[in-house]
Amino acid sequence: MKKNMIKLLVLAFVIFSNACNTKKSETKKKNSSIAENLYFGYKPPGLNPEVFVPKKSTSEDWKLGNEDSLDMEEFYFTYSGNDPFQPVVVVYRQEENYYRASKYTFHPSAAENSNILYSRHNYIERTNSGWSKLKSLGPMFDSKDLGIMVLSISANGTIVFDDYKTDDGIRISRIKDGKREEPKLLGKEINSGKLVAHPFIAPDESYLIWDSEREDGYGKSDIYISFRQQDGSWGSAINMGDKINSALVENGARLTPDGKYLLFRRSEEKVKEDGSTYWETKDYWVDAKIIEQLKLE
Repeated sequence: MKKNMIKLLVLAFVIFSNACNTKKSETKKKNSSIAENLYFGYKPPGLNPEVFVPKKSTSEDWKLGNEDSLDMEEFYFTYSGNDPFQPVVVVYRQEENYYRASKYTFHPSAAENSNILYSRHNYIERTNSGWSKLKSLGPMFDSKDLGIMVLSISANGTIVFDDYKTDDGIRISRIKDGKREEPKLLGKEINSGKLVAHPFIAPDESYLIWDSEREDGYGKSDIYISFRQQDGSWGSAINMGDKINSALVENGARLTPDGKYLLFRRSEEKVKEDGSTYWETKDYWVDAKIIEQLKLE
């Protein structure tokens, strides 16, 4: 009888141990599955935009470039953290007689173009010793008559950019027969309404995203998209809908370099106790499949 009791206790212990191991295995698999679904350590959004709250950045996320040959007239920092909203390179450059640094931020527009980055009328190239100094895109882009805020480039080298000085809208410049064409204004499909700005062209040039204030919008500045037609023209502007736009200000949309998520900003004007106003801006992100949905509608 005693031996039978011992056998039962041993059997119960084995069953219990196996159950614990199974539970641990399932937990491990579950945690592994969650880790696989993370994006830069974040739980990614679905087709409904979510506020992007970045993890606290540290000094280790930023590295001073060209430390061995540091030039205080122009230097840069590279980012290696886990925030897809951050630029990969930030350049500081002294451009006047007294020391007042101008800041240039560089976001890759497509993974295959990661060795050349663009910001306003400048670009930098990756070299064996780090990133090059700022290089000008040429007189067609660095004219004092232009005020470029955002410049976007496709995989084929087509450039689109805005202009805050003239407020004419968005211009485009393609490469034809190996030569860069003079920038020209896009048509009324794109350049209608007020404050037409912040363009983003798809790497394959299949669509163009920008923001403007139009009568058919949800409030202030909304984000729009236009799809490239079979004949090469741009289709009518499509408001990206109430999932993206609201009565507030939405702008600055762009894709993550891998094309998986659409990033944009939403801003609200708020009033302090003393009556003065300020703008509060939040970053949002959403699955880029929302673009395909709009194309099918």
